[in-house]
Amino acid sequence: MSMMSEFKEFAVKGNAIDMAVGIIIGGAFGKIVGSLVNDVIMPPIGKLMGGIDFKTLFMNLGDTAYSTLAEAQEAGAPVIAYGNFIQNVIEFIIIAFVIFMMVRYINNMKKKEEAAPAAPPEPSDEVKLLREIRDNLSKS
Repeated sequence: MSMMSEFKEFAVKGNAIDMAVGIIIGGAFGKIVGSLVNDVIMPPIGKLMGGIDFKTLFMNLGDTAYSTLAEAQEAGAPVIAYGNFIQNVIEFIIIAFVIFMMVRYINNMKKKEEAAPAAPPEPSDEVKLLREIRDNLSKS
């Protein structure tokens, strides 16, 4: 089997397509959560903390003083941008929580499906024949 035919077989399998869809939706979901954190959650938290913009929080490791993170990064100064780290941690917590809730919901749905009683199996031909004989004997 050639490599091209192996690739075609792999690409059209349901698992590969499902994975691709999951990655695309995951990327879009990541952007939505990023916007939620950056545009909705962090500004009120920053305001409550005295007007802090978390994106600009940094620790300068160099000898030259910089007033903003952008200036320090433009100059190539060594900095720890802990404000960005805080935002990324909050994004991770939100994404992890949403994924947890989705997995929990899916697991609950599976449990309900498993708990549903299965229909009793249809009797075999022999059992049907024996019942028919029994019914005929009871009529006599």
